[in-house]
Amino acid sequence: MGKSQRSEVSEFCLEGRFLDFVIKDGYKLKGLLLGTSEGERYIKLAKHLRDAFDLRLPSGTWLQVVGERKYDTKTGEVKLKAERVMAARRLVEIPEEVQTIVTEKPKEKSTKRNILVCQKSSCMKRGGQKLCQALAASISERGLEDQVAIKGTGCMKNCKAGPNLIMPDKTRYSKIQAEQVSTVMDKHFGLKEQVEIPMSEVVNVNTL
Repeated sequence: MGKSQRSEVSEFCLEGRFLDFVIKDGYKLKGLLLGTSEGERYIKLAKHLRDAFDLRLPSGTWLQVVGERKYDTKTGEVKLKAERVMAARRLVEIPEEVQTIVTEKPKEKSTKRNILVCQKSSCMKRGGQKLCQALAASISERGLEDQVAIKGTGCMKNCKAGPNLIMPDKTRYSKIQAEQVSTVMDKHFGLKEQVEIPMSEVVNVNTL
């Protein structure tokens, strides 16, 4: 009875722009960040929704989210959990069996492979920004713009070994710097003569 008095549960409905996904353990989708008229809000996704999102969902897409709002009367903390996610302008609910999120126009079939790069401040301070720039330049030099994309993620839970990235085959690298990008690209795309990366500098956490 104490718990029921401490928490007040109600339904919420929010509309705003999609900002980013919240990733757990470096690759598990946990929730999303929504920019609303009241500011940035974190919304946890119900389990049946997590597989319904394409991680390539463009930032800025308008969404309407409906779910459960839990208010802790003792701490004042508010937790939001999404049960339904809709494209805000079309207001079309996502069927559970559909594995891609509804957007304002049909999503074209994409064959691009994603290089995931942690965008949190700890990794950025350790060279993450230069790393992204080097990756983009390397992709362009190899003519892979139509085949490979760079996708920023939430925290990969390995901050002290940043910057962190995950290649399309799920191989993870830590302490990777901009000057080592060419070697990593050669290793995974085989477009140039391969040169070993000094293991004292780069930690390969192997395939997830």
